[in-house]
Amino acid sequence: MSDVVSKSLKRLNHIISETDALYHEASFRLGISDSVCMILYSICTIGKSCPLNQIVKSTGLSKQTVNSALRRLEREGIVYLEAVDGRSKNVCLTEKGMHLASETAGKIIEIENEILDSWSQKDMVRYFELSEKFLECLKKKVRTL
Repeated sequence: MSDVVSKSLKRLNHIISETDALYHEASFRLGISDSVCMILYSICTIGKSCPLNQIVKSTGLSKQTVNSALRRLEREGIVYLEAVDGRSKNVCLTEKGMHLASETAGKIIEIENEILDSWSQKDMVRYFELSEKFLECLKKKVRTL
């Protein structure tokens, strides 16, 4: 049994690593850093603006990395921060930012949608069911560490 689990785990890790490497390659080919790509991607999936805390949560990046990338994007005129209340902020795309997001993260989203659209409904449902099941089990196990 451990032989099967070991092979399965190696296969899973290989898929995850290769996927991460492809997203890194996409960022590189699009001329932006991984963190900038992830931030623009997060904003694109919501609209022209996104709560800062949602960006941190959805990217998995540290607050420090997100803030550093956002400061750089602000200096370049790509984003601006908008106060929502005393503690919360939205990250908003400028016109220049909307163009950059469309030419970078937007292209990745198009590719992902094209791939998912090519799958049968049955395959898509099964893939998401298994991925969510794995995620939920992993969350429970990690919380017991």
